[in-house]
Amino acid sequence: MAADKTSDQQVFYVGLCMAGAVSAGAYTAGVIDYLLQALTEWDKRRGQPGVPSHRVQIPVMGGASAGGMTSIMAASSLNNPITHIDKPSGDILAEHPENKLYHSWVDLVQADMFSKMLDTADIKSSGVISALNSDFINDVAKRVVSADPKQWQPTPAYIKPGLKIFTTLTNLQGYAYNVPFNSSSPQRTKYNMRIHNDYACFQLTENAITGHNDGWMPLDLKNKVNTDIAADAAMATGAFPVGLQSRIVKRDAQYVNNNPWLSNYLTNTPIGAGAYQTLNVDGGMINNEPFDKVRSVLDDLTGQPDTDYNNFNKFVSTVLMIEPFPTQAPTPISQSRAISNVVGLTLSSMLSQMRSKAVNIKDAMDEDCAGQYLITPSRRVDTSDGKSTDLTGEQAIACGALSGFSGFLNKEFRVHDFFLGRHNCKIFLRDYFTVPAKALTTNPIFVDGYANADKAKYKSTQSDSYQIIPIFEEDIKFPDIKFSSGNNWPTIKEQDIDRFSGGLKDRIQTIMLNVADLGWLTKSLLWIGAKVILNRMVTNKIMVVIKGELKTWKLLP
Repeated sequence: MAADKTSDQQVFYVGLCMAGAVSAGAYTAGVIDYLLQALTEWDKRRGQPGVPSHRVQIPVMGGASAGGMTSIMAASSLNNPITHIDKPSGDILAEHPENKLYHSWVDLVQADMFSKMLDTADIKSSGVISALNSDFINDVAKRVVSADPKQWQPTPAYIKPGLKIFTTLTNLQGYAYNVPFNSSSPQRTKYNMRIHNDYACFQLTENAITGHNDGWMPLDLKNKVNTDIAADAAMATGAFPVGLQSRIVKRDAQYVNNNPWLSNYLTNTPIGAGAYQTLNVDGGMINNEPFDKVRSVLDDLTGQPDTDYNNFNKFVSTVLMIEPFPTQAPTPISQSRAISNVVGLTLSSMLSQMRSKAVNIKDAMDEDCAGQYLITPSRRVDTSDGKSTDLTGEQAIACGALSGFSGFLNKEFRVHDFFLGRHNCKIFLRDYFTVPAKALTTNPIFVDGYANADKAKYKSTQSDSYQIIPIFEEDIKFPDIKFSSGNNWPTIKEQDIDRFSGGLKDRIQTIMLNVADLGWLTKSLLWIGAKVILNRMVTNKIMVVIKGELKTWKLLP
């Protein structure tokens, strides 16, 4: 039976969801790099004896913050040559422009990113718009949407034509909507509300698309149609509140009013026709793991009932989420009523509530749920007693400290996480992105796909299950990378952190003197106070926090 309502081919659909990650986007980039490589290798071997014959296609990829940026980046990599990087060169700090994912997330614009982020040139030209200088993101965004027409290649077979790409946004203006109530007044009273979760939605195409296209903006990378909007959306979804500058996104109102996830709110209060501009911060603030949106695109594509998409014997699609920072089980809170405690807990409660998903909780909590898979960091480390243990989640990546900003302190951290992402993806595809053996006799897609396959080659090493995306590597191990620390885990020296002290003091002082419109006398007094006491105290406090976090992550010996 067809997986696609418009096709009679046996296709299994995988929707990609990429969570927010800040500098740990390097990990997500590594996962995507290997995933695309594995799909390409399978296509090369298709038709060979013993190779599974079913097809896998990606119809949608989207995410929040770093994940949203990587979604657009991955889409823009599909039609140009890309050299997949399995291990670093002799110089682990060497740049790799031949791989856009690596170049954009690991190389960035220079190895020492934190010094660049402390530069005060942005304040002197534009006033205080963020705690850190984020001008470098403009250069990365241009790279994200660039594609060379002279090296154009057909879209790979593992991408469904008309690929949909989206990023979450936190729209500070928000969308007004109202609900009419019967009331004591002569006329019905409208109860006015506002939502701030927003989405920039694109559809990859090389053909002109007229009309609102159900809210999906045509993205033609070859002819540079809407690439500027895609670049702005990539920067906006990653605009970490306060830390990185907010961003403007301009798009035609028709793509807002007909957006599949906004139109219900805007039925009575549509945006006026023409260009529409929004001021945005990090999309991850409200929706950091938009797997429900990926699921909705798959549902529209397949028309499969809810009762079937979680059933291994019947499912024709699934969501694959890449999450560098998987959430941890909650710990008991302090019951102190001190204002400092209550304010912090209030902010964290607001974020948790904003990010909660309006999905079928019963289905989402089903441990045998076929409709969702997760790739998250994992690495094995040696313990002091000579044994080894597995670290998972943010503790397994070098960019996980400082709320994801540690990767900007040292390029080696980003190098490590890129290759860990590739390594984790290999293990995931081999052992966990699988279907149980029974599905090979009950699910039509896998019945056909594995009919003439050498099943033993594509069996999980962890369970009686078989690979959805077959991989052909037999020896899977983390590359032997020698960082400056002398082992395969990168660290930074204390003196390399101390050298940021001067730049940090300058930036703090410049922010203090420019954050408000002050008279010359006030500025002079503030300059003296900042020079003598304040910026030194603040700088010292920040340095203590940085070093403490890095020690917790064992990034600072």
